[in-house]
Amino acid sequence: MSVITERLALLRQEMKARNISAYIITSSDAHLSEYTPLRWQGRSWISGFNGSAGTVVVTLDKAGLWTDSRYFLQATTQLEGSTIDLFKMGVPGVPSIEAFLSSELKAGDVVAADGACLSAQEADDTKRKLAVYGIEYHLCQDLLEAVWRDRPSIPDKPIFLHPEEYAGRTSSQRIQEVRDRLKGQGANATIITMVDELAWVFNIRGYDVSYNPVAMGFGYIGEKEAILFILPEKVTPEVRDELTKNGICIKPYTEIDSFIKSLPSDIRLLIDTKRITHRLFSQIPDHCRKIFGVSVLTQLKAIKNDTELSNLRQVMARDGVALTRFFKWLEEALHRGETYTEHELDIYLNGYRAKGKNFYGDSFATICGYKGNGAIVHYRAPEKGCATVRSEGILLLDSGGQYLDGTTDITRTIALSTPDDEVRTDYTLVLKGHIQIALAKYPEGTRGSQLDILARKALWDRGLNYGHGTGHGVGYFLNVHEGPQNIRTEVNPTELEIGMITSNEPGIYRSGKYGIRIENLVVTEFREETEFGRFFGFETVTLCFLDNTLVKKELLTSEEITWYNAYQERVYQTLSPDLSSEESAWLRSKTLPL
Repeated sequence: MSVITERLALLRQEMKARNISAYIITSSDAHLSEYTPLRWQGRSWISGFNGSAGTVVVTLDKAGLWTDSRYFLQATTQLEGSTIDLFKMGVPGVPSIEAFLSSELKAGDVVAADGACLSAQEADDTKRKLAVYGIEYHLCQDLLEAVWRDRPSIPDKPIFLHPEEYAGRTSSQRIQEVRDRLKGQGANATIITMVDELAWVFNIRGYDVSYNPVAMGFGYIGEKEAILFILPEKVTPEVRDELTKNGICIKPYTEIDSFIKSLPSDIRLLIDTKRITHRLFSQIPDHCRKIFGVSVLTQLKAIKNDTELSNLRQVMARDGVALTRFFKWLEEALHRGETYTEHELDIYLNGYRAKGKNFYGDSFATICGYKGNGAIVHYRAPEKGCATVRSEGILLLDSGGQYLDGTTDITRTIALSTPDDEVRTDYTLVLKGHIQIALAKYPEGTRGSQLDILARKALWDRGLNYGHGTGHGVGYFLNVHEGPQNIRTEVNPTELEIGMITSNEPGIYRSGKYGIRIENLVVTEFREETEFGRFFGFETVTLCFLDNTLVKKELLTSEEITWYNAYQERVYQTLSPDLSSEESAWLRSKTLPL
């Protein structure tokens, strides 16, 4: 019996003892995070699958993992021998979780989940869908606490301050912005569940999860009070003094539930059901008025201020210098006949970034996909058994850095030998989509879903496509993936606003052969105002050369060629002053016009 099957057996024993027919384990934590502390990595613990997105369902005799196309190949490998079946979300004929449960269970059976780790909206949606079949849904069951015997505790590392010179606002100013926005929506208070919102409004950062500089805590902002609920040992005297000076009261982490239960009747809470857990939502007294809408903290956080944008542009140049030096080293090392594994390249790239000013760490797990591994959209090269990179084929490298003054996320696909016609055609089609997003000019009020076709049209015209979104919001020394905006086919009502940072990353993936993706970060900016209204566009802020050898110039329009050559020249002109003469000459050779 494998470790995974032993864990499943323990869970099923607990389910039987509580008369539970199925148990749902999500990827989230008590703060609805994408990246979670070890304590809440129960889905990975029970299944062995460590992708960032997926849900495990365990019945008394079956188990399944539901995940999207980014992780199909990874999940297939990691679930082998686990007795857990893979359900490929989005593939025709694959049942939803609720449909699967309806076929496995009968009316009156109980499905359970930990409501502390589910958003109120997700919990309500699942409950409603299961009720159609007469299946009960219980949300107060953390069964893993009973079977995960060496379960880690909540992280207790100290938090640190994010100073105004980087943030552009004091925490007291941000709290007032929240209060003003709440008032405009008829509310006078809000509960903070998401740790990136907490970090943003109180100007604090932490070490509690990989890649994102956040700390576990809850928050509350009312008309006259601002409260941080956090483990007391995480707050140093220096941090406590600064928070107190900015009007922030500190209470123990575990007091959030009792605090919510005791809210008085004059409280009008703005509630984002996507961003509050079912557990916290269920504690709100009936006498409190609930006003539903998008979290004002998420909306405010998404629009970067002038200080943040100015700092970010400097970070992009710093990051571009590190990437230039890395790619130069790689090219020369391979030319000398040296070989390195994908995992080793990840470490080398981190080392180049670490030499830069204000570097904190990687902003996500580097995706270094050589040849066929590049077709695994969210591939993570294991330390042992990954591919060895040689002077042949192409390499997809998706990476990012966290700096005290900004967050980066960039993908480059480079040829390690003379590319064939298919590769060059695919690359150029992806490039066309990337450039069309970069060139987009759109009226105020435009949403990302209305722009997504620009990235895909060249691919669709040839019967090609990619399964992930074209763009996601990016934080500022915060989560590399943040809302509320994005660019993808699914409808999102969020409008693109001036100051929002979004990725631009179309791609194409040929299983077993290669993957191609080109990613820059763009900032929404004002372009002009006419009799038809205000028009916006994108400023591309990422600075790193694109591989000329992969481009089929004849497939590009004159406008696309002009953008491409101008971008390459800007990369050279911006980065070369910080490079040695040898490095500058190398970069010059990479940025020559088509």
